[in-house]
Amino acid sequence: MLLALVPARGGSKGIPRKNLALLAGKPLLQYTLEAALASRQIDDTLLSTDDEEIAAFAAHCGVATRYRRPPPLAADDAPMMPAVEHALEWYARDRGRTPDAVLLLQPTSPLRTAADIDGAITRFREVEAETLASVHRLSEHPCECVVSQGDTWRYLVQPQATAAGRQEYRGDFFFINGAVYLARTEMLLRERRFIVPGTTLLYEMPRERGIDIDSPPDLTCAAALLRARS
Repeated sequence: MLLALVPARGGSKGIPRKNLALLAGKPLLQYTLEAALASRQIDDTLLSTDDEEIAAFAAHCGVATRYRRPPPLAADDAPMMPAVEHALEWYARDRGRTPDAVLLLQPTSPLRTAADIDGAITRFREVEAETLASVHRLSEHPCECVVSQGDTWRYLVQPQATAAGRQEYRGDFFFINGAVYLARTEMLLRERRFIVPGTTLLYEMPRERGIDIDSPPDLTCAAALLRARS
């Protein structure tokens, strides 16, 4: 049994009431709820929120729950994993079962589609992975990125001396975009994290669907991408 967990707290720093902020005429949260409901492989969806307005809106979209995240787990500086653990504990008590796997769908990834979700789940099951994270290819090549060290700097990845251009760089570089996190529940509760270096399966998705909403300009970019999609 696969449970989709949608974390949607009421507070936000970069964009006030971000989860209900409008993107192309729809609240940000709606995109993720619609994608979850359209998925063919999600068995149940649980909203994790501390906010009654968000809970009411989710119910209007078809995802209703009595569960509320405790305020201390919804603070700006609260880590995600304790909120995930609390939601799973509530779900086990309320539904009488614990899911075999947990899919974390953050509302800040509104352009992620049901097809992206189902593709990730299919791949996860095909290789019998313990954990999976969605990624997209970097546009800025790490061999052209630098790390500042006081008055000096170093390359993030040392360029090859013989490389004449970007196309000659070796290696595949990806960004963990936060659109999809998936893990077997046993592993998740043991490791207390979705990303386990060397173990987590990477699921590549198009860069334009991996946009993460953190500031008002991100909403503008996402709106433009939605217009291009239609």
